Amino acid sequence: MLVLVAPGQGAQTPGFLTPWLDLPGAADRLAAWSDAIGLDLVHYGTQADADAIRDTAVAQPLLVAAGLLSAAALGDIAPGAVAGHSVGEITATAFAGVLSEEAALGFVRKRGLGMAEAAAVTPTGMAALLGGEPENVLPHLEKLGLTPANVNGAGQIVAAGTAEQLAALEADKPEGVRRVVALKVAGAFHTHHMAPAVAALDEAAKSLAIADPKVTYVSNADGKTVASGQEIVARLVNQVSNPVRWDLCMETFKELGATALVELCPGGTLTGLAKRAMPGVKTVALKTPADLDAARELIAEHASA
Repeated sequence: MLVLVAPGQGAQTPGFLTPWLDLPGAADRLAAWSDAIGLDLVHYGTQADADAIRDTAVAQPLLVAAGLLSAAALGDIAPGAVAGHSVGEITATAFAGVLSEEAALGFVRKRGLGMAEAAAVTPTGMAALLGGEPENVLPHLEKLGLTPANVNGAGQIVAAGTAEQLAALEADKPEGVRRVVALKVAGAFHTHHMAPAVAALDEAAKSLAIADPKVTYVSNADGKTVASGQEIVARLVNQVSNPVRWDLCMETFKELGATALVELCPGGTLTGLAKRAMPGVKTVALKTPADLDAARELIAEHASA
């Protein structure tokens, strides 16, 4: 069984969309999406520097557009399940047919703007803790006033909070944690700091045309499969101020019988987690179009099976 997944914020790098625009129709699609949401995705995906694409209002639409471009390049595929990490869940929603591509990009544009506005209130950020056991890490984060915003499994928890709290974490690591790595994000996402963005997204969701998913959809709120499009969108709204449980998503993938996982552009993060938490599952990360053949081979292998 094949799982298709989409990465979250922090996966973007300067110029990462450049090779994708050489694919037939890709530049035109990106230009049309840019016009629709009022953001020059071509510029930000090819020419902008790291600071420019770190901006939440830019990074989020850029990541969803990248995921949709790479999914289209794979051709007509029917995975056994789809899921996305953080903003990547909007990419998964579009692929599953819950939202149209245009609606998904309009929604993520509002999400990025709302979260950027919320992040501007207080200097906040996120950091990945490498190593350590949850029973040691989670109480330590609580002691420092930090939130476990992403529980990713495979020995990785992402903490979120104020700049002062993150500095305290760097100086006072939990037992067993080897490194604390600051993430390329501009706020404490999936925490109470993002609460102001929830109301804006709830209002934006009221005008969406929503359908039930055409493939099995795994929610990153709790790793459960969700068959109602309305519930999926409600979860997207609440997701911005609540933790991502990617560890539970991977548990569900295993329960569903996953044997392969393809991560959409800009891939790498989720396949890395899968290699550690889902041994024996074949993985392909779409970083550039050069990875498409390997992904298609894996997809074809599972389609014939």
